[in-house]
Amino acid sequence: MNILFIMYDQLRFDYLSCAGHPHLHTPNFDRVAQMGVRFTNAYVQSPICGASRMSFYTGRYTSSHGAQWNGFPLRVGEQTIGDHLRREGMDCWLLGKTHMKADAEGMARLGLSADSQIGARQAECGFDSWIRDDGLWGQGPDGFYDEKRSPYNEYLKSKGYPSENPWADFANAGIDDEGDIASGWMFRNADKAANIREEDSETPWLTQKTIEFMEQAKGPWCAHVSFIKPHWPYIVPAPYHAMYGPNHVPQAVRNDVERDDPHPVFGAYMGNKIAQAFQQDEVRQKVIPAYMGLIKQCDDQLGVLLDHLEETGRMDDTMIVLTSDHGDYLGDHWLGEKDLFHEPSVKIPMIIYDPRAEANPTRGTTCDALVESIDLAATFVETAGGKVPDHIIEGRSLLPWLRGETPEWREFAISEFDYSSTPQCVKLGLEPRDARLFMVFDGRFKLMHAEGGFRPMLFDLQEDPEEFHDLAKGDQHQAEIDRLYGYLAQWGRRLAQRVTKSDDDIKASRGGSMRRGILPFLVDGSEVPEELTEKYRGPSPKNYVDE
Repeated sequence: MNILFIMYDQLRFDYLSCAGHPHLHTPNFDRVAQMGVRFTNAYVQSPICGASRMSFYTGRYTSSHGAQWNGFPLRVGEQTIGDHLRREGMDCWLLGKTHMKADAEGMARLGLSADSQIGARQAECGFDSWIRDDGLWGQGPDGFYDEKRSPYNEYLKSKGYPSENPWADFANAGIDDEGDIASGWMFRNADKAANIREEDSETPWLTQKTIEFMEQAKGPWCAHVSFIKPHWPYIVPAPYHAMYGPNHVPQAVRNDVERDDPHPVFGAYMGNKIAQAFQQDEVRQKVIPAYMGLIKQCDDQLGVLLDHLEETGRMDDTMIVLTSDHGDYLGDHWLGEKDLFHEPSVKIPMIIYDPRAEANPTRGTTCDALVESIDLAATFVETAGGKVPDHIIEGRSLLPWLRGETPEWREFAISEFDYSSTPQCVKLGLEPRDARLFMVFDGRFKLMHAEGGFRPMLFDLQEDPEEFHDLAKGDQHQAEIDRLYGYLAQWGRRLAQRVTKSDDDIKASRGGSMRRGILPFLVDGSEVPEELTEKYRGPSPKNYVDE
C-alpha cells in the first residue's frame, strides 16, 4: 500500500466542480471524488502556509508544535509523519513545497549535521527529499526571499530561459506590448499569459518529477507531492490564461454590515494592502480568472498522474489524498489572502481514495463530519498498519469514515492564528504574545477568540451561512458564547506535551519499580508477594550494630 499525498497551495474548498463551482470544471478532482470520499467540513489548524503545513506533517495543533508562522522553525525532535511511517516500514518522500524552516540553533546544540541522514530529515520536516522547491523565488534589493537553490529555476535555465531568475522573469510574468516584463506581482497583469511554454511551467514540472519518482519507487511509500499553485503570483500560461473571464467572476461574498463596528482584528485586516486591492472590482475581474486557470491546469496535471497510476497498475495499491494548506478570500468579506477564520480561508478541500475493498461502500460519497487537517497523520499511520500514537498525534484516523462506519467523533474543530509578525499586530498596539486568535466551530456556531483583551466574534452558519452577522456585537447570544468558550477550555486542557510516554507505556510500567526492589511504605512486608521482599530477608552478612 502506497500513499500519494497531494497538496495544492491556497486552493479554496469551493473552487472545484465536485464542490459545486458553477463555471470551473475539474473532471480529475471529480474523478478522485467518485472513487473515494469527499469530506465537506475539513478545516486547517492555522490559515497560513507554514503553520498549517507543520500541523499536517506533525498531526499536532500549532500551539503544540510551536511553528506558528511562516519562517518559525519547527523545533528539533518534533516527530512528523516521516518518523511515524518509517517505524511501520513505509518510506516518506517530499516532492515540492513544505515552507518548513529548520531549527538550525537546535540542530547545532545537539551536534546534528544537515549533511547526515538524521540531520537532513530534521531539516526537511521528517521527509527524505526527492526534490524540494518552495516556489517563491522573489528577488529584491536584499537578495532572494528563499536562500536555498531552486531546482525549478535550474530546470528553466537548462531549457534555455535566459535569466538569473527565470521563475520571476518567465514562469510568473507575462510580456507587455513593448516587450517588457509584465510581472505577476502586479494584479493588473493577471490576465496576461505567462511568458513560458506551458509544459515548462511549475505544475507540469512537478508532475513530471512525481512520475519520475513513481517509476523508480519501491513500495511501500508515502509521497508528499506539494504544488505551489494556485498560490499567487496570479498568472498562468496559455491557454489557461484565456479560459475564464470577468463573466465567470462571482459577486464578492461581502456585506456592508461587516464594516459596521467590526471586531478590531477584523477591521485591521480589512484595512491592509491585500484587502484594499481585492475590494476593487477590477482587481477581482483580472485575478479570479487567472486563479481559475491555475486550478484548471492543476486539474489537467492531476489527470496525467491518475492516468500514469492506471497505466502502471498502481491505482490498485495507492491511496490518493487531495487537499490544500488553506483557502483564499479573493475579496470575500472585504479581504484578500487568507489569515482569518471565515470559510473561504480556513475550510479546505479534502478528498481521499482508498483502493482497498473495505472502502467500497463509500465510493463516490461525501462525509460532513468535522475533520481537521491533523487527521491525515493519524490516517496515514493506520494505513501503514500501525497504531496511532495518540499521545503525540492529536488527530484521528479517517479510515472508519472511509469504511462506512460512524465512529465516536469530535464535537468541535479548532484553528489558531498567530499574527505577531504582521503589520496588524503593530497597528493594534499589541505585544507579540497577545497577537493570537483561536477558532472554535461546532458545525453550526463559529467563535473567534482574540487574545489582547478584545471581545469575541460569533457566527451562526445555519442562519447566516455567508458569515455576515457577528452575533457577539450584541448580548443576545451569551449562552452560545459561553458554551463555545467551554469547548475552548476543554481543548486547552488537552494532553499535548507528554510525548515521550504513551498511556500504554504508563500502564505497562505500573508496579515495575517494586519488582526492582523499590518497596516503600510497607508495615511488615506481608502487603506484597514474598518474592518481592526476598532480597531483603534472611541472615545479615555481618553484624556491625553490636560491635
